[in-house]
Amino acid sequence: MALAPRLDLRQSQSLVITPQLQQAIKLLQLSAIELAEYVEQELTSNPLLETDDAGETGALTESAGNADDRQGDDLSVVDAVDGQTDAPLDVESSISDSNSALGDDGSDRGGMDTHNADNWNGTSMSGDMPDLERTLADTPDLRSHLIQQLNLSVTAPAERFIGVFLIDQLDESGYMRMSLADAAEQLGTDVPRIERVLALLQRFDPAGVFARDLKECLRLQLEDRNRFDPAMAAFIANIELLAARDIKKLREICAVSMEDLQDMISEVRALDPKPALKFERSITEAVIPDVIMSPRPDGSWRIELNSDTLPRVLVNRSYISDIGRGGVTKTDKDFLAEKLQSANWLVKALNQRAETILKVATELVKQQEAFFRLGVQHLRPLILRDVADAIEMHESTVSRVTTNKYMATPRGIFELKYFFTQGLPSAHGADAHSAEAVRHRIKILIDNEALTDVLSDDRIVDILRTDGVEVARRTVAKYRDSLNIPSSVQRRRDKAAGYTGR
Repeated sequence: MALAPRLDLRQSQSLVITPQLQQAIKLLQLSAIELAEYVEQELTSNPLLETDDAGETGALTESAGNADDRQGDDLSVVDAVDGQTDAPLDVESSISDSNSALGDDGSDRGGMDTHNADNWNGTSMSGDMPDLERTLADTPDLRSHLIQQLNLSVTAPAERFIGVFLIDQLDESGYMRMSLADAAEQLGTDVPRIERVLALLQRFDPAGVFARDLKECLRLQLEDRNRFDPAMAAFIANIELLAARDIKKLREICAVSMEDLQDMISEVRALDPKPALKFERSITEAVIPDVIMSPRPDGSWRIELNSDTLPRVLVNRSYISDIGRGGVTKTDKDFLAEKLQSANWLVKALNQRAETILKVATELVKQQEAFFRLGVQHLRPLILRDVADAIEMHESTVSRVTTNKYMATPRGIFELKYFFTQGLPSAHGADAHSAEAVRHRIKILIDNEALTDVLSDDRIVDILRTDGVEVARRTVAKYRDSLNIPSSVQRRRDKAAGYTGR
């Protein structure tokens, strides 16, 4: 077979992402602080951009006739952004040859298809390679370390929500400073439930985290080492005597010899009174809510963007006009045309980002209204697809919008992604059941089982399916383990031995 060069024509389809589309996708996932830094860089590099000190661009207004108003189930939200109009951002320029830089036909070559932006599901936001430092493995901070353990240990959406809330209350040393009563009131639940979640969190690594005072911190570390015996408990309860150097009285209280007391003192001094300091802490930044939620007098909710987080930028068209009156070279014209196109698209991308955030936040409030009114036990099962379908956007867009975006609510400030919880499907096509509700149902079934009729996991599956809950046996086993309930075999042995406690 002879080898020779040849030319072939082939047709293929590909998704081409313009730089402007990459910019819009990138802006979606930036936090408020990151966005401010990004806009500041653009203001420095683009002479046609300037800040709107008057606060006109990007200001929020309330419009009862807005097309995005949503009504239903006593919920009324208004999401109106008074920003740039939907008209093309390209305007007449006094530079005579600026159209040639935008395209021979006068069209904008960097046009952004907002429909494609919603439906872009790629993993790369832009064509730029990350910096070398970004490719290095980061030492996890305390919050990330605890979140990983929480995701592995807790499956119930409500309790995981409580766990994330408590993690966010830790101080830099790892201590829990908020009172449980305040946490329960803010989340709309009872104190015993907060205590159960806190007890689980106190078993996380590093030992001693989530303590409420020094004594509890030392106790948790000693329990982790299996060294919290009655003598050590007495020692910790009276540790102030050690600070007062009243060794004789401390030895009498602990009822140990002087040699044992010296060993106990050495062991306690080896503990870490500030267990969180060993973790590399990220730069502490104040959480600035992107969305503000407040109740209306009629019982509905008002949803609005936080104007303090909205960058206000304008295209300085007078500057373009002034330059156009003088003699400029072709190179200068091309440069200004490029900067004009970049400035126009930045303004449009910022406006689209604000509208998207507000649209997603509004739908989240609508879906999780029961939580805001009644508390954490009323969290609905919710996934990205539910919100994406409701607002007619792609899941990837919703994912980007809910990352590093916060909403100030009557129950506190929460990241938007907190409100997504997994649920279990219904066997009869009805609404999905929350995992917390199913877990509670399993506990009731086991608590009410007869002494001679211990329920196996398979029987529990059958009972739940009869009640309309589609659940797998391994899921029942996982929920039972999370409740610290032994297997049916062990429960049968305990009942035979007359032991009924767990």
